[in-house]
Amino acid sequence: MTDDTPAPLSRLLWTHAPEARREWLRTRPGLEALLAEHLATAQAAWPGVRLSPERFLRHLARHLPEPQAPEDALARLHAADLYLACACAEGEPQALLAFEQHVLRKVPARLGPLPASTVDELLQGLRQRLLLGVGDAPPRIADYAGRGPLRAWVRIVAARLVAVLAEQGGRERPTAEPPEALTQLLAPDDPERALVRAASNEVLSEALKAALAALPERQRALLRLHHLHGLTMDRLATMYGESRSNIARHVAQARERLLRLTRHELQARLKLEDRELESLLGLVNSRLDLSLGGLLD
Repeated sequence: MTDDTPAPLSRLLWTHAPEARREWLRTRPGLEALLAEHLATAQAAWPGVRLSPERFLRHLARHLPEPQAPEDALARLHAADLYLACACAEGEPQALLAFEQHVLRKVPARLGPLPASTVDELLQGLRQRLLLGVGDAPPRIADYAGRGPLRAWVRIVAARLVAVLAEQGGRERPTAEPPEALTQLLAPDDPERALVRAASNEVLSEALKAALAALPERQRALLRLHHLHGLTMDRLATMYGESRSNIARHVAQARERLLRLTRHELQARLKLEDRELESLLGLVNSRLDLSLGGLLD
């Protein structure tokens, strides 16, 4: 091995680094020792989190300082926080639990006095914004670059969300999904959905919107995370720091309440004969059972 040959950790970082950073890395003195120190610090901080050195260094490669940055920018990296954020972005269960306990739940207290209902809604919003990907995009927590403490970075996101909640009268919008996505809570795509005529389907979407808005924030978030975003009971249990059986019970209760509220909304909105209304309500009932019930087993 010559002096110019990268050592193992350096080689991993160099392989995943952008082309414009590679020469900077190759000529940086003490890089291997620094990376080894960062990795050891991170693993010591989060001993239960399983994240390979390559996955961590691949993540670090995305957030390397600019070549013109101060020489010690890489040395001042908050490596343990970056390690945790990387593991959370990849859905590592222990990382999600650690983030919930050591970061997320510490943030509201640093934002000043907040009503308990706002704190709960804030935490729900942060979980969705930071830990869930959108389409092919990774979770937003993957954007954390390790320049400052992770808790401070999350606090900035939280402060913006509190401002949004205040503008909306203390409540976040019940859902940002389009009506066609809302109907997934009632039925997957299958031939039986054709039984709901277009006119009734529009009313059904509006009734579901109103029913979701009337749900407590926690129940609304559980249904959305579980059914629309596909999070398993185990993943939800990890995120919320509760047992799987408790989470399953909460989701079941949310589902039953959503069904009752949807039935009430349909009764108020549809001007149908009793037999026609009961037929549609029966379809709503059966669709809820099929789309949500089996996932609780």
